Amino acid sequence: MSVSSLPDKLFFRIGEVASIVGVRPHVLRYWEEEFHVLRPMKTRGSHRVYRRRDVELAVMIRKLLHDDGYTVPGARKRLQELIKDRQDGTVEPTRQSAAAETNLRADLLAIREQLQHLLNHLDAAEAKHLKTSSAGGQASATPSQVPARNLAGHRTTHGSQA
Repeated sequence: MSVSSLPDKLFFRIGEVASIVGVRPHVLRYWEEEFHVLRPMKTRGSHRVYRRRDVELAVMIRKLLHDDGYTVPGARKRLQELIKDRQDGTVEPTRQSAAAETNLRADLLAIREQLQHLLNHLDAAEAKHLKTSSAGGQASATPSQVPARNLAGHRTTHGSQA
């Protein structure tokens, strides 16, 4: 089971964690002795209660030992490196997301400005159209029937601007 597909719970019992990780409960107790970062809480009756973070660690330990082929000391060392990398990496994504948000806001403001320009141009074209139709006394197309392409300021096929 991947970490992202964990059940939406805050706490897990050892049997649930063993099922999620794919090991027997005694293996989890052994891992607690070997990997000191894996420290589930205990109830008054000494029952283990795993937090979501503990389950993620157990999944990671299982991957290192069973899938990647690390020995227990090698997995312990690699786990420390991964935890350190994760802690170092938590600051950078925040900065990256802030920069991305700033860029998105700038893009949205530019789009808003372009839309406002187009609306102004549309209003001017509509007013011009109404003025010419009322001066000529002819019933012509209503503003909604005027092609938006011509009102938006796109160049026509003759190179003149509408």
